[in-house]
Amino acid sequence: MKIAIVHDWLVTYAGAEKVLEQLLKLYPEADIFTIVDFLPERDRTFLAGHKIMTSFIQSLPFAKTKYRNYLPLMPLAIEQFDVSMYDLVISSSHAVAKGIITGPNQKHICMCYSPIRYAWDLQHQYLKESGLDEGLKGWFAKYFLYKMRIWDSRTSNGVDQFIAISEFIQRRILKVYRRESTVIYPPVDVDSFELYTQKEDFYLTASRMVPYKKIDLIVEAFGKIPDKKLIVIGDGPDMEKIKAKAGPNVILMGYQPFTVLKEYMQKAKAFIFAAEEDFGITPVEAQACGTPIIAYERGGARETVVENETGIFFEEQNICSLCDALYRFEAKKWDYASIRQHSLQFRTQRFLDEVTSYINNSMK
Repeated sequence: MKIAIVHDWLVTYAGAEKVLEQLLKLYPEADIFTIVDFLPERDRTFLAGHKIMTSFIQSLPFAKTKYRNYLPLMPLAIEQFDVSMYDLVISSSHAVAKGIITGPNQKHICMCYSPIRYAWDLQHQYLKESGLDEGLKGWFAKYFLYKMRIWDSRTSNGVDQFIAISEFIQRRILKVYRRESTVIYPPVDVDSFELYTQKEDFYLTASRMVPYKKIDLIVEAFGKIPDKKLIVIGDGPDMEKIKAKAGPNVILMGYQPFTVLKEYMQKAKAFIFAAEEDFGITPVEAQACGTPIIAYERGGARETVVENETGIFFEEQNICSLCDALYRFEAKKWDYASIRQHSLQFRTQRFLDEVTSYINNSMK
């Protein structure tokens, strides 16, 4: 059986790439198709030996740093890939990968991280955060997203079966595409995070600093409670804005290697997660260390955090709601071993077993 895996783009080693890594372990003979491949050398180990085909966008000016600016061309780019000689096509998609064209004698299974967020229910949020909610540029952006929704809806018909990475995404797939899907939670390498029960007096958040992660909200909240210490690990476009809001009780460490991140994750009294995420791998990694979570009560966190057992929820993305959750957290005692035990249901082997069974049954 010839297998192709179509991935949106390879530019960073994040959640989607961790899923891709495990798919390649299941299907080491698979070829990879992707819009652009600018993955740093340090993160490319899992791609060794795989044939990688990129689109014409790879060669366009400034594609390495401005590849997102070519989003209007990506539907065209993904449709130019010829996968007609493959029996099974797996699209690893949160943007355009599922738009790959397949024939009636091929099976197309989509591992869907989400329908295109910025074209559907999060459109207004993304436009506002990008400064494109008004003016001439805003009008063009809105028209492009309107056309993108038409294309995205049409190409959902080319997918034979959808896998959703959470019940939250399952509901979004049904809402947007009117398609049923099967939930298979992404793999989390919980075995690389050991239980540590000697918690220290600080809170931790770790993320790429982009608007929807709401790191600025967490930093501002700690400005209201100067007796509590926050450590922030991560870098990104919003770093300077967040740095300007950080008080003396907030330490911004920037990007850190895995060993440093794990050490702080193990020792933190709690990990704070303020995003509405499709699944959220980092909170599960923190729970694998026995570290409880303070999370926004929307998205995938509702499926990975158990209220009052492995964490505390706050209901609104604002300072008051987060501060209230912090005070409620301080009033509780936590069973760190039970928190780790909860995380084990998301381990990598469970993902491999479920995907193998699902695809084998689909190909019969």
